[in-house]
Amino acid sequence: MMREDQALSAFAALSQEHRLRIVRLLVEAGPEGMAAGVLGERLGAGSSKMSFHLSHLEQAGLVRSRRDGRQIIYAVEAATLSGLIAFLMKDCCGGRPEICAPFVSDADGESPNACNNPRSPAPAHLLSPGETAGRNLVEEA
Repeated sequence: MMREDQALSAFAALSQEHRLRIVRLLVEAGPEGMAAGVLGERLGAGSSKMSFHLSHLEQAGLVRSRRDGRQIIYAVEAATLSGLIAFLMKDCCGGRPEICAPFVSDADGESPNACNNPRSPAPAHLLSPGETAGRNLVEEA
């Protein structure tokens, strides 16, 4: 379970607009990740700005990097994101998922696993080990 200091660090990192956009792009990219240069192009940010923001996200445990030739590829740390959501849901509903349901539903009243398609399960790369796509995060909290 994520500790409060870890959650605070993650929220602090996500509280800046470029860093939040980076995480959202990396979630879309999946486990393959995305090159730092491509992220910069997508956000219209230079390499020094991207390096600054990616460093903050990496220190908070939200992304990881790997070298692929001359490129640095960044990918989201799904376990950290899942832990952050579980941290919120555990504190919010005291182990009673029915209480949290209104807080995790999207505007259409669908499951948080909707991922832009209310009928589709959560992407496999965002599931915790042993979790199945048919279960939502509230059930896991």
